[in-house]
Amino acid sequence: QVQLVESGGGLVQAGGSLRLSCAASGRTFSSYRMGWFRRAPGKEREFVAGISKSGDSTYYADSVKGRFSISRDNAMNTVYLQMNSLKPEDTAVYSCAARSGPGVVTITYDYWGQGTQVTVSS
Repeated sequence: QVQLVESGGGLVQAGGSLRLSCAASGRTFSSYRMGWFRRAPGKEREFVAGISKSGDSTYYADSVKGRFSISRDNAMNTVYLQMNSLKPEDTAVYSCAARSGPGVVTITYDYWGQGTQVTVSS
């Protein structure tokens, strides 16, 4: 089992930056692919970014490419989402998730955090 806790959300102005963190339990963190998802008001949950077990491969939704960057520190059991050039449409609850099976760009993950609110004002 994996427990995930997000932090770092908050209120920022358009064009600003924010870094989200996701702390995972256990010593098998490196066995999981990790992803960031978001759910905006009135919209379905969507894939934002994903990262392979080793961190060698990353994947992004077209809407955040060039602005967001996902990374992981397996020694610290932590995944990060660096968000730059934030836009009001980025406003959402952001959740991290862990997946034990193959594949990264998918909404079917095994474990989910509770999420952290990101609000971008303009």
